[in-house]
Formats: sequence, C-alpha cells, structure tokens
Amino acid sequence: GYLGRPGLTAERFVPDPFAERPGERMYKTGDLARWQADGSLAYLGRNDEQVKVRGFRIELGDIAAALRNCDGVRQAAVVAGEDSTGDKRLIAYVVGDCDVVLQADALRIQLGARLPDYMLPTAYVQLPALPLTTNGKLDRHALPAPDADALATQAHVAPEGELETVLAKLWSELIGIERIGRHDDFFALGGHSLLAVRLISRIRTSLGLELPLGTLFAHPRLTELAQALSSAAASTLPTIVPIDRAQPLPLSFAQQRLWFLAQFDAQADLAYLMPNGLHLRGGLDRDALRRALDRIVARHETLRTRIALHNDEPVQIIDADNVGLRLSEHDLSAYPDPDAQVRHHAEEETLTGFDPACDTLARGRLLRLADDHHVLLITLHHLISDGWSMSLLVRELSALYAAFAHGLPDPLPPLSLQYADIVIWQRRWISGEVLQRQREFWVEHLHDAPRVVQLPTDRVRPALPDHGGDAIEIALDAELSAALKALSQRHGTTVFMTMLAAWGVLLARLSGQHQVVIGTPIANRYRSEVEPLIGLFANTQALHIDLRGNPSVAELLAQVRATALAAQDHQDLPFEQVIEALNPVRSLAHHPVFQVMFAWQNTPVSDIALPGLALQPLPQMLAARKFDLELTLEERHSCIVGSIGYATALFERSTIQRVLACFMHLLKGMSTQDSVRVAQLPWLPADQCDQLLRTFNAHEPILRPVATLTRALHAQVQRAPRAAALIDGKLVVSYAELQARAAVLAQRLLASGVTPGACVALLL
Repeated sequence: GYLGRPGLTAERFVPDPFAERPGERMYKTGDLARWQADGSLAYLGRNDEQVKVRGFRIELGDIAAALRNCDGVRQAAVVAGEDSTGDKRLIAYVVGDCDVVLQADALRIQLGARLPDYMLPTAYVQLPALPLTTNGKLDRHALPAPDADALATQAHVAPEGELETVLAKLWSELIGIERIGRHDDFFALGGHSLLAVRLISRIRTSLGLELPLGTLFAHPRLTELAQALSSAAASTLPTIVPIDRAQPLPLSFAQQRLWFLAQFDAQADLAYLMPNGLHLRGGLDRDALRRALDRIVARHETLRTRIALHNDEPVQIIDADNVGLRLSEHDLSAYPDPDAQVRHHAEEETLTGFDPACDTLARGRLLRLADDHHVLLITLHHLISDGWSMSLLVRELSALYAAFAHGLPDPLPPLSLQYADIVIWQRRWISGEVLQRQREFWVEHLHDAPRVVQLPTDRVRPALPDHGGDAIEIALDAELSAALKALSQRHGTTVFMTMLAAWGVLLARLSGQHQVVIGTPIANRYRSEVEPLIGLFANTQALHIDLRGNPSVAELLAQVRATALAAQDHQDLPFEQVIEALNPVRSLAHHPVFQVMFAWQNTPVSDIALPGLALQPLPQMLAARKFDLELTLEERHSCIVGSIGYATALFERSTIQRVLACFMHLLKGMSTQDSVRVAQLPWLPADQCDQLLRTFNAHEPILRPVATLTRALHAQVQRAPRAAALIDGKLVVSYAELQARAAVLAQRLLASGVTPGACVALLL
C-alpha cells in the first residue's frame, strides 16, 4: 500500500483539523458523506469515480448502473476521456449477453429515458470482456480508445453572430460552464426556473430586450433562442434609482403582512425567525470575524433597520452604518457539558423574538467552548431576509473574513442600490394597469380551487395553530433522481415542475380531492439590480393543480408547466394582494389559500470557507411550522434530497413516514409510466397494501347459513300465515297477504321489462 510511497502517503493521510494535539493526521478514505439535520453522517458513495465534464459533477458508477439495465448488456464501465480538442467526453464500454451485438444508437435511446443529456456517453465500445487487474478490479488503463469519429459526433460548435455570442456568455456566467455551443440546450446543461428568470434579467440588462419566460422553454437551444431574440420587443421596465432617505420609508408589501402578523400573534411571529449555526474549529481570529460581520451590516441597510409607527403606519427606520451587528459572546468552556449549553443557546435563538421598533432585526452569539472551538449563531428575521439573502451573507462573510484575517481591505464592490430603493420602485410599478392585469390572472387561476386540502390527520385541527413542527429527511437514490430528470427533459419541464406535479397527485390521493392548491416560494429577483442585496424579496405563489378528467402523466406535466410559466409571468403581484383579491373566508385555524407548501431550493449556494478553520453546520434548529405539510427538495451530488416538515398538532411522525413512502413509490411509477393516467399510478407501497388488505382484515368472521329474503318469507308463511307482518296504524298486513302482494308486484316488474340485477326505485 503506502510503504515507500511518500507522495501517496501525503495525499491520503492529511492534517486532522479536529485534532487535540498538533501534527496529528487523519486518513482520507475517498468516501462521500453529508451532515444530516441531527448531526449524523449520511453515506453518499465514493469520490474516485466522480468526474467533472463541462462543469457537471458526474458519478461514473451511476451511468454504468443504468447501462447494465439496458437490453442485452451484461457488464458496463464508463470513463472520462478526451477528444482531439482536449475536451472531456464520457466513453462507455459494454459487454453483451452471449453473442449479442450492441448498437450504440439503441443504447443511447434507452439511456436517454433514464439519464439527463449531460450524463449520456459520447462513444460506445463493445468488448468481449472488461479488462481486470490482478485484484479483480477494472483495469482502466487497458481499456481501448474509441474511434476518433465516435468522439467527434458531438463535438463543440462555437456560437455564431452577436446574439449567440452574448447569449453564450450569459449562459456561461449563470450555469458555470466555460464553453457553450450553439446547439446546447439551456436546461440540459443544468438550467432551471430560477436561472431562467436570471437569464431573462441579464438579457434585459445587456440587450435591452424583454423575453417572455415561455419563449425560453419553447426554444431552449442557443441558436433557437438567439433567433427568437431577434424579434423580441424592447424592455419597458422602468429604471430603479436611489430615493431620498429624508422621506418616510414604507415597508414592502411582504414586510407589511409579516409586521401585521407579528402585532396580532407573537407566537406566530417566531415562525418567521431564520436561525443558523456553525461550529468553528481552529484558530479563530475574533477581531476579523467581528469586523466582517459589522462590515456586512454597514453594507446592507436592511441589517440595521427597525420598524416603527409613523402617523399610524409602519415605516422603516435605518440606523447609522456604524452600529454593527448585535453580537453577544459567551464562554462555555467551564461548563461540564459545553455541548448541552450550545443546544440551550441555539434553542433560545428559536424562541426569542425581536422587538422591531427598538431593535434591528439581526443578531448573533459567539460561543467559546475552547481556545480552538467556537460556535457562531446568527439569527435574522424574515422581515429583512430570505433564502437568497442567507446565501449572500455566507458569501460576503467568507470574503471579508479572509481579507481582514490577512490584513487586507474590504474586497467587495460597493452597492449602488439598497432595499428601500427597491420598495419605492415596487410600489410605483405594482399599480394601475400592471396591478389590474395581474390581479385578474390570479383571481381567474384560483377562483374555483378548493380553499382547504382535506388531508386525513391524526388529530382534530386546533382552533388556533400552535406552530409546533418536526421534519423527516428525504433522499432519492441516484437512479430514481436520474430517471426523474430524464422524465423532465422528455417533457420540457424542470425537475421542480415534475416534483410539483407528483406532490399534487399524492395530495389528491390522500385528500380524495381532484383539485389541490400548493404554495411555493419564489426568489422574485427577476432584476439583476436586486441580486446583490440582502432583504425580503421572496414572494409566494399559489399553484392550482387540476386532476379532473384523470389526465395522463404527460398531460399533467404539460398542465403544470403551463401553470408555472404563467405564474412566473405574473410574479410581480405580492401574495398579500392575491389574498385580498380572492377575499376567502378567513379562519385562524389554517392558511386562507393553501395549507401545503413545496419549496425547490435552487437559490445560489455559497460554501462558507474561513481560512484556518474547519467548519461544521450546527444540527438544524427547527423553526416553527407555518403550514400543515412543507416539502423541501434540492439537487445535491446528482441526487434529489430534502425533507418533509409537518405540524405536530395534526400528524404523528409515523403517519408522515407512511406519506413519504407513498411519495417515493409514486415517483418511481411516474418516472417509468408517463403515458399512464394518474388515477392508475401506483402509490401505495407493498407493505401498506398488505396492511390494508390483510392485517386490518385479519379476523375470522362468524359465518352462519343465511337464507334469501324470499325463502325466509316463505318459511314464515308456512309457520304462521296469519301473524302480523306489517302494521300501519289500524292497517295490519299478515305474512300470507304480504307474500301474495309481493308476487303480484314481481309479475308486474317482469312484464315491464325489469331484468335481474336492475335497480328499481321504491316510493314509500
């Protein structure tokens, strides 16, 4: 192994950042894992078969596994080779069953149904057997090179003309792939709904053209999109400019609703806290950390904003840029169990609200467990932050701490606009014709949708929600994740749209309703000017999924795609005004428009890196739940992962585990049966079917011989013909008379054409 091989030893035995004594090392296994919410590790696989091709991280083993499921393939291996231009290409090596001759086109078609475009091999080489080493492992060096012609079939074709060149540059910036070809597909390269919105914003800024989102979905290839852009209309969106800070600064529409909620229900306000925690192991530069946090507060007015009443209306009050972050420091090193104290402080953060009139809406705690071990807790209120903002804060903290720790100046560019500028622009833009047009869309979209999803709960819904909640993690394996991505690609949907459709089907099955409304958050940052700002820009959309008529999976995906695109075209209207326009019957027991959420996490993710420190996220601090069910998903390491959050006042954990099992079973059915009607999709796993059909019916009924009613009546006539059978006041009918009348009626029915098994109405 490592004897006499110092280079390999140094590569595999790396410095231990968690060591108590300096100089200790740890073994780099090559295994991939991720931290879970409870602090445990979930194994993801090996990294020695992970390659990066055109910016995509690809697990070669996933492709090989999909190949082995193709017709006639006995063995398969995939490697990353280079073509004549030096670009990496995926090469598949296959061994057929017996003497089967495998056709590359047939394999490509079968793989295309299971994998996204970027995971499809460029070349296919059939071998009588895979070469092995003396240890029985694949000998990659002995694999023959494919024909040059095979690698050239999908060679890069450079963009042509000004529009294609500009588009290629924008795609490269957003997707993170250096070389974009004119025949590349935006979504096949990894584009999704949020990136599509950001691309449209970049096109507006760079070219001054307004491109409808639906046009990008209809023409996702670079050359087609450039052609569509050649006839696009000029953008009419007004420019955002800085406003006078001397005037009262109103809240945004979203802030206004959250502020009013906080006035009426302090407990509900806790549901809008955004707590985060991070272990810092190593030599922490506390001065650099504090300076970095204070600088972020100085950069973003939202982090030093209070909300108070002015002429009975809530307004923003922005404190001076030297106030810094409210950061308290706590030394826990003397406690016998410092970790327990960390959990106590973290829980306090989730249970301690803000006083918006007196305090800025951001705070932190720095906990010292030892000289080389700290925990940083940062809590923001949703009034000033959203998911995008948290990612932005992480990115800026990384850059500023690294600079200040090395004695360098602030490396971040100054901000030309602030949140208050956007608020004033929003209030002017969402008015008049724009307001009316968007209100009309949402009223039409939701007018006949059910206001409550009738989910079977374990407990009666309380009159007042207590916001208690828990969550169960979800992890789709690589094969199912790839199959769902391939399904999305075949039907021109994003993975978000496909998962939304599946979630809608499951909710319909559980509730027995044919229509469901699902809430979904959107970043609402469709202008490039707002991308670098921390603040509450996110909006919520209520998406109506209609399963009346029992559509096929393909038809449902088309419906959900059309719904999502139309919603994006009308995303300006704040959800608060959608509620006002619908004017639903209000209840304190539940949300007025929907009770179930689905969030697809595709906001830009920033990995925090602080020099000299090993970082580990604190186990997730569960905030209060605002809805009955909250499905949150994202794509990570080629797998779809996430969680189902639920209201503990309504559901037992075991119930949600069964719901999760049903969802996974439904996804497997959808991924392979897109022509099947949704009512015929399998959704109950075998164990739940067995429980319903066998376990719950596992009793021996007491069976007695039962005569027909006719025979029983005849027997009674034989025993006591004059006994009273019917009594109505003074009218008494004997059994013999009843039998005679029944016989007459039966003859009349037969004469009228009534056949056995037909339904006959009785007038009593």
